[in-house]
Amino acid sequence: MNRKVTPAALALAFSTAVTLAASPALAAGDKDKGDKEKCYGVALAGKNDCKAGPGTTCSGSSNRDYQGNAWKYVPKGTCKEIPSPTSPTGKGQLQPFQEKG
Repeated sequence: MNRKVTPAALALAFSTAVTLAASPALAAGDKDKGDKEKCYGVALAGKNDCKAGPGTTCSGSSNRDYQGNAWKYVPKGTCKEIPSPTSPTGKGQLQPFQEKG
């Protein structure tokens, strides 16, 4: 049999290979996040892990240290022990907060 490989077949094969190769890495990333929690008010300016409130998009978008609506992943159970000078309690929070003056 003489079969021709079409561009569509090549594209399908390539995308399948890429998806299969990436699956373990994606699963590992999700597993790592399972041992972490979002901690608000502990990230330094531009060092947050993702969205820092209205008008921001994702990582690195906080514009000041210890911003109350910017979070960073920390090991689970440690957030409320991390110092945060802007937090009402002086420690990181599990939810966004209004920064104290």
